[in-house]
This record gives sequence, C-alpha cells and structure tokens, in this order.
Amino acid sequence: MPLIDITNPDIIKFLIENYDKTAKLRMKWNHIHGEKMKEAASLTREEKGYYETDVLKQTMVAGMAIITRDNTVASSNRKLRVIRDGTHIPGITNLKKKHCITDVGFADPKIDPRLARPDTDLSVDPIMRPIDPKQKKVIYKDIPVFGRNAYLKSRSRIPPEQKYYFIECSGWEYGWRLTDSYFNKNAPTCGRVWRLTRDVKSRTGPHPDPKHYQNSDLLGVAKCPKV
Repeated sequence: MPLIDITNPDIIKFLIENYDKTAKLRMKWNHIHGEKMKEAASLTREEKGYYETDVLKQTMVAGMAIITRDNTVASSNRKLRVIRDGTHIPGITNLKKKHCITDVGFADPKIDPRLARPDTDLSVDPIMRPIDPKQKKVIYKDIPVFGRNAYLKSRSRIPPEQKYYFIECSGWEYGWRLTDSYFNKNAPTCGRVWRLTRDVKSRTGPHPDPKHYQNSDLLGVAKCPKV
C-alpha cells in the first residue's frame, strides 16, 4: 500500500476532520462515564468486610455443582463397556517376521536351511553362514594331519564375507567384500603397480629391500671384529 501524501491539501483536510471527529467522540465518552471513572479511581466505595478466603470460598462453592455432576456421570460411565477403535487388536501371536536377511537378498534358504521357516517364527537370524560339511569333518579326524588346528587354519583362508552375513567387528570394515572392488577385477599383471599389488596381497605384507640394494658404508675408521 503506498504512503499517504501529507502535502496534498485534500488529504490534509481529511485528516483534520477525522482528528476533530475522534476528539469529540472521546469527550462525549468521558462526559458520560466520568462519574464511574472517578468512583473507580478514588476507591472510596463502601467496605463490605470481604477477605481473600471469602472470595476463594465463593469460587469453591460455585464449582461444587460441577464436581457433583461429574461424579454422577462418572459412576454411570464406569458400568459401560469400552468402545474400541478397531474390531481386532493384533497381539504377539499375530506378529510376522519381515525384513530378514532373506527378504533383503543377503541369503538364500536353499543354501542355508535355517532360513526356511514360517513367518510366525520370530527367532533371530543366524550370524554365520553354513559351514561346508567337508570342512567340518576335518575337526573330527586324527591329529596331526587333521584336527582343530587344521580346521582353524582352513577357516582362516576363507574371507570374512564368506563366513558371516554382516560385519561383526570393526577390523572387518577394511577389506570387507574386497573381491568386488575395481582394483581386484582390473588388477595389472606387469610393471611397478603389479609389484605393489603382489606385495600388498601377500600375507606378510611388503618386504624390505635386499642387502645388496643398500648403500655402501662411508669411508672412515672401521673397527675390526673381535675374534
């Protein structure tokens, strides 16, 4: 809305007329209610001897009728049957297992028979993948070719993602599903990069340079070894 141009003579005349009209209305209202305003401002009314407790008492007496009415209504409502919002409220027996690892696509009931269960079965999903029966027989064979150590050694050669469904410790975050990476599928077969890739993939890590690659000793005083 644009501002009013107070320099316009017509607008000045309009404002003056409204100011005069408002002042006359205020004077009329003050003339009509002047006596009441004086009485309220002077506080010279007759004292009736009321205390604060009397005011609270009247408030409580006025509310007693409501309390009586509420008690009467509540006594009748207690005998009524509760109205349910739904005709059927499901309980624990109606629960169904959803969002399990088979629904997400991480497991197959054909490979892991433990996952072939009805929807009413609320048991927790297994943590480990099924173990190969041939590998499981190793632990029950004779020592030293087989046994517990041979079983654990064969299990250590298997990547964690082939033994477990999800990451179970923080140490598996680096290297989890490493076979799906770009560098594993497109690894070089020659050159300096292949040497680095081969050393990193080894179980012992990168090896130091041989002794004949080291710098020769500086000339100077050398002590003879003790015999």
